[in-house]
Amino acid sequence: MWKPNQPANASSTPNNEPIRPVTSTPPPFEPTPAARPSVAAASSPASQVSTDQATIGKSLVVKGEVTGSESLYIDGKVEGAINLPGNRVTVGRNGQVSANISAREVVVLGKVKGNINASDRVDIRSEGALTGDVIAQRISIEDGAFFKGGIDIRKPGQEKPTLETKTTNSVASTNSVDAARVVAV
Repeated sequence: MWKPNQPANASSTPNNEPIRPVTSTPPPFEPTPAARPSVAAASSPASQVSTDQATIGKSLVVKGEVTGSESLYIDGKVEGAINLPGNRVTVGRNGQVSANISAREVVVLGKVKGNINASDRVDIRSEGALTGDVIAQRISIEDGAFFKGGIDIRKPGQEKPTLETKTTNSVASTNSVDAARVVAV
């Protein structure tokens, strides 16, 4: 029979030892095999997304040829040549580039003097300025951007263009209709 003076888990045979609470230490944490990263997955380049991007900061000046296999953000000055096939080159608002650029995609927010050869597209944003010829599959010139040069729109795998659009314009707010025609081609 239970008596209120005795603890509930006391045995029916009295014992002179005090009742000690039972404590158990949890086993050390070991992640499950699904949670553990595998060495092969962490080191294989196929599992990595190509979000690598190099940056040339505001105070840097580069003279010469820039080549590589990652995207590039330019906020400083570059003079020479930029050759990054299959990657994006972004010229930031503070960027000043005097170079020919060859890349998959080129975004111009700053100033570029030189020719651009893009395998995919060229974007000249509203605060950007480009003086030079462009060869690309697609081109976008925002309202307020400055562009002076020629444009070759090429289809994928095309060596010589069948449709050649040569323009020499300064695209500004008053000339946005010309920019829209170029984008539509």
